[in-house]
Amino acid sequence: MSKFTTKPIPPNKPEIKYVERPWGSFKQFANNEDCTVSLMMVLPGQRLSLQSHTGRAELWIVLDDNALIQVDDEIKSYNSGDEIWIPATSKHRLSCESEKPIRVLEVAFGNWQQEDITRYSDDYSRD
Repeated sequence: MSKFTTKPIPPNKPEIKYVERPWGSFKQFANNEDCTVSLMMVLPGQRLSLQSHTGRAELWIVLDDNALIQVDDEIKSYNSGDEIWIPATSKHRLSCESEKPIRVLEVAFGNWQQEDITRYSDDYSRD
């Protein structure tokens, strides 16, 4: 167990509840769970560091088409509405190769701490 792991981290993607209503529907990504939600925006030609975390797992919900996402050794382009589960310790990166910014909603389960990031490759010379 990592020093960053003090909250439960699900081993698999949590169930996403789909609810229909007369006006349409909604998906519930975390229901009364301890999590951190972030909206990431990556500018054209930019990318996050290739990184991993021991204290959290992440569910990424893609909001814009053509988000280039790497999880471990797989690199794939995703579109709006796609959901990507990133288990704790998996190397991952979000890149924007389109002409407009890419947005991804991140639901992190576990402890969200900046100190938890291990960077393997970084365009901005960060450790």
